[in-house]
Amino acid sequence: MLKILNSILMLVLMFGLVACSTSPDADDPTAEMTAQEIYAEARQYMENAEYESAIEYFEKLESRFPYGAYATQAILEMAYAYYKYDEPESAILEAERFIKLHPDHPSVDYAYYLRALARYQSELSFMARWFDQKATERDPKSAREAFRFFSELVNRFPKSRYTPDAILRMYSLRDGLARYELHVASYYNERQAYVAAAKRAQYVVKNYQGTKAVPEALAVMVEAYVNLELPVLAKDALRVLEMNFPDYQRDE
Repeated sequence: MLKILNSILMLVLMFGLVACSTSPDADDPTAEMTAQEIYAEARQYMENAEYESAIEYFEKLESRFPYGAYATQAILEMAYAYYKYDEPESAILEAERFIKLHPDHPSVDYAYYLRALARYQSELSFMARWFDQKATERDPKSAREAFRFFSELVNRFPKSRYTPDAILRMYSLRDGLARYELHVASYYNERQAYVAAAKRAQYVVKNYQGTKAVPEALAVMVEAYVNLELPVLAKDALRVLEMNFPDYQRDE
């Protein structure tokens, strides 16, 4: 019996030694640091624009000290670090996690703003960055989602310090979305798909009033209706164009 107990004890000691040697704390520079110290170190990395290291330290902080003000702030800091590190999807996930976990936090409006900024950033697609694709020729899915995110911030926090900038970006996004729809309408016109062109141009006039795309959309409607041999509709569209945009000259 004693021999068996000794064998068990040896096995326990052996497993203990293995556990110690493979412990994640063995080479962890934060092993002996407090939450405040880890946070300070992570912030230093942020200030030096070393975002990858900052993210690593914020993750360690949240893992080792999951409760308290430092862990809460770490989520928000990670969202910003991912945004600056050009990882918009991760930034959005962290911002949404902060919103879900801390809906009443004093800085939750910033989380909404950061989420929208990250999606706004990702709207510059890979193709646009590397192949100079025109903004009006690419899928506007990210732009629409960025607009929705900014809109949510504006509606929930109308007095937030971030709301004025959000509104400006929404105007920019709206103008871009209008130009995208106009590009599609013009494309249909060029391909002699006049019914589709007219419908897409109507959509621009109806949904994007106040943008620079509206007069061009009316011109597309005139051309489409003429080609469809619908003179009454063509005349109506031309009348609206001349009445509201008397100085309009279509680019050739």
